[in-house]
Amino acid sequence: MQISVELVKHLRQRTGAGVIDCKTALQEAEGNMEDAIDYLRRKGLATAAKKAGRIATDGLVSSYIHAGGKMGVLVEINCETDFVAKTEDFQTFVKNIAMHIAAANPQYIRREEIPDEVLERERAIYRTQAQEAGKPQKVIDKIIEGKIERFYSEVCLLEQTYVRDSDLTIKELLDAMIAKVGENIAIRRFARFQLGEGLSSQPPSTCSFSMK
Repeated sequence: MQISVELVKHLRQRTGAGVIDCKTALQEAEGNMEDAIDYLRRKGLATAAKKAGRIATDGLVSSYIHAGGKMGVLVEINCETDFVAKTEDFQTFVKNIAMHIAAANPQYIRREEIPDEVLERERAIYRTQAQEAGKPQKVIDKIIEGKIERFYSEVCLLEQTYVRDSDLTIKELLDAMIAKVGENIAIRRFARFQLGEGLSSQPPSTCSFSMK
């Protein structure tokens, strides 16, 4: 089958494999992206997948301040060596991730971090919506799972669409960086601060005292 240049590029960004290997994998997988990734992994050609099990204990903690000091992000991203941590490519990557977090406001890094009770609450809401919309019972479960997948893409950093390139997810951007520097890279943790977020609209309480 005919494989488009865009599909090959997309697979390269996700795996770091060569152009010919990516094209072969997509042909073998009849254009299915996930099957093509599995093919490359079986052949040992997916760079990011090969390095994912290696321990990344170096890296950077970086910050990004936006909107005149009204929003800020701290992020820790790990790599394997101090050499890579000091490269311009890695430092730029860390800054870009911090900027993305400021703009996209993820709640978790990966879907496995989402508490079960959060997912159950979402499923209950989606079920109620589907029932009130009169959807047939036999398709409600599929509707719910489809909305859960969309929920993952909204709240999980690795599954979000990169704000600076809508053709990439953060996971794909990460995989491309792993392939480029030749080391495992892991987004370990982040914190996002919005000025006034969570504060009550009520003025703060005050207390007075007198000295006797």
